[in-house]
Amino acid sequence: MRTKSFLLIFTSIFIFSAVYENIFAQEYLYVNSFGNFKNATSFSITSAGIFYVTDSATNEVYKVDSLGNVLKDAGGYGWDNGLFDDPSDVFANVLSVFVCDKNNHRVERFDKDLNYISQLYTRENDDKNMRFGYPLGCAVSQQGDLYILDSENKRVIKFDLFGNYIQNFGGYDAGKFSLSNPAKLALSMNNNVYVIDKNKIITFDQYGNGLNIISMPQSLSGIQIVFNNLTVNSDTTIYFSNLGSSELNLAKLTLSGNDELKEIISSLIFNNKLYVLTSTKILVYQKMQ
Repeated sequence: MRTKSFLLIFTSIFIFSAVYENIFAQEYLYVNSFGNFKNATSFSITSAGIFYVTDSATNEVYKVDSLGNVLKDAGGYGWDNGLFDDPSDVFANVLSVFVCDKNNHRVERFDKDLNYISQLYTRENDDKNMRFGYPLGCAVSQQGDLYILDSENKRVIKFDLFGNYIQNFGGYDAGKFSLSNPAKLALSMNNNVYVIDKNKIITFDQYGNGLNIISMPQSLSGIQIVFNNLTVNSDTTIYFSNLGSSELNLAKLTLSGNDELKEIISSLIFNNKLYVLTSTKILVYQKMQ
């Protein structure tokens, strides 16, 4: 078994379900695009406005500024430290970048300049509770806890900032909140965990208690939270909610000015702009007043 080395940065809850509301539709106008990716799978943005993008065709992660300049890249195909076999998700904060290395069953950590630091690999661990395989998503809380979407066992696993196992949740024993086909996850500022599972958004608190299930009209493929801006998307449609409000009302976003928008991979809102990731580029939209 590989040695793991990783330095990462009330009780009962009433349960309810909801559906999205389409009465707060917002329109965004296309501004420009940047990037030249082969098959982008995910992106993340830091508070400084720096993007990190994973590409499964090149097995690399790219550091990109808002003008589209590639500042650094890392990776390539393989198992060795710093290499990937289908990077499926990326999460970045001001200090570190975490990449889900799907087929290598691990999460790799880099510094902000994409220098390799460490990895977390538990698939061969004797304790089945902490094993994860084929990770599809990850996020780190402000306390440094790492949440990993374990697609092999259809659950979320939580580790502390030293890579020590804390708990797992959302598995077969979670009842109404059991995950069946989870795709991505995101973490809010108050450490609630949002998981997209087919056409549902399932929310847990930081202790793994199920909070909410929202059913959507389409299967979802992407979810991002930047500050209080939540975006979820199918391959054709984006929805938005401000998590600072008292209720989770999802508004369908109308995108105009670009007839060439194809399959949407992911989306996020930052500084009043909407960034849409496709397989080859990032499209930029400005909110219309």
